[in-house]
Amino acid sequence: MSDTTHAYPTPRDYWLIAFILAVITGAEVAVTYIDALDSVVAPLLIAMSAAKFTIVVGYFMHLKYEQRIYRNLFLVGIIAAPLLFGVVLFTFGVLVGD
Repeated sequence: MSDTTHAYPTPRDYWLIAFILAVITGAEVAVTYIDALDSVVAPLLIAMSAAKFTIVVGYFMHLKYEQRIYRNLFLVGIIAAPLLFGVVLFTFGVLVGD
């Protein structure tokens, strides 16, 4: 295993990231006001929030710059949590309507 180091974001990078997040947030607000997009509002909002989540996790949590094992452990948690939530709901009959 090699110990390669990457340059962490500079303050300028953080301002750029903040600007990108603000633009995405503005687009989220705008989408809710455009009547022509009523049928696709939910998928658009989910996609934009997923993009913001990825940016925040990658840069502010520094997962983009850390070793691959940390990224993989985070992904396991992100995937396992909804699966476990679904199993619990199924167990209590919420998803099957009992």
